[in-house]
Amino acid sequence: MFEPRVQALRGHMAQQGLDVALITDEDNIYYLTGYYDYLHMEFGRPTILVIPREGDSLLITPVIDLNTAQANARVDKIAAWNDGAGQEWRAALPGALKGAGSVAIEPDQMPPLVRRYLEDLRPAERMANITPILEEMRMIKSPQEVQLARHAGEVANAMMAAGRAAIGAGVPEYEVAIATSQAGTRRAAELLQAHYDDADMSPNTHFLQIMASGEDITKTHHRASTRIMQHGEPVFLCFCGMTNFHRFKLVFDRTFWIGDIADPSQADVYQVAVDSQAAALSALRPGVTAESVHAAYAEVIQGAGYDYPFRCGRATGFSFLEKPQLVTGDQTILQPGMVLAVDGSVTVETFRAQVGDSFVITDSGYEPLTDHPKALDDVILA
Repeated sequence: MFEPRVQALRGHMAQQGLDVALITDEDNIYYLTGYYDYLHMEFGRPTILVIPREGDSLLITPVIDLNTAQANARVDKIAAWNDGAGQEWRAALPGALKGAGSVAIEPDQMPPLVRRYLEDLRPAERMANITPILEEMRMIKSPQEVQLARHAGEVANAMMAAGRAAIGAGVPEYEVAIATSQAGTRRAAELLQAHYDDADMSPNTHFLQIMASGEDITKTHHRASTRIMQHGEPVFLCFCGMTNFHRFKLVFDRTFWIGDIADPSQADVYQVAVDSQAAALSALRPGVTAESVHAAYAEVIQGAGYDYPFRCGRATGFSFLEKPQLVTGDQTILQPGMVLAVDGSVTVETFRAQVGDSFVITDSGYEPLTDHPKALDDVILA
């Protein structure tokens, strides 16, 4: 599935008169070549994909990962560089750009280190932006990507079920995180073994569990801690980073209570969150604008007397955030094949309720990718 993407990119480049594209975003490099590494710029080692409109593609990557690149990267040539040796990653760029009249980059994703060197080779005003082309290409998922999304949903469902089962009075939050990670890893391993011929792809989850309980419930992206959960407290579980199967990302979150609801006012807030997601889903279908889904969600929240909410959701795929976003101002028309997170959420001073799921847009509506009960009676844990 990688080679057709490169050919499609070259077609867009030809239409816009672009001679060379330099890709530095790791998700876009994977999208186009199947190659990824877990170090990248966090360890100061750039990887650069060079796609000419005509001619051989080139991957510039650290020699420490050369064997992985040779095994996985669907490219014509690889230029491996070593720390401190010569010009390192810089050595291959002048030759790759020789004769190119128009060069396109990802301005917001290119590491500053690479950008500064590139601007020594040619003025910034002579460089175009390849990002809109890649964003447009990635919005509509292929059948293979939709299947990845479905499998990612199965992994997410396994994690949510395990997390729910681990929540209890007297239990530290980190025990929930251990349970979700084990369940997600095991389900991912089963799916990889049954459906994929990719021995290098790890099934292990590798993202700190987002969860909060008790007085921390309003901390949206709180990580699992040593805090001991108590009877009557709310607990929030979010898998927006951990649902990452075969590099395909989804969104999934729920709010629970342990035993009963110690503060009865939380039940009303929670119901508004659920209703706001339901309103968004009633608007979710092909042919409508992204912002219209947010408008339906926001109307319920504001109609109940709460503040204007943040975005209702976003597209996901090989990145955590893709186009479009379900937010005011995004007039993208929803189309079949888009994968979108759709949330319902309300925050007050001492409580925050959120439910969120992922969906793929179909010809007639949408298909759920994640599934867990959200009715109030179902999220009060005995």
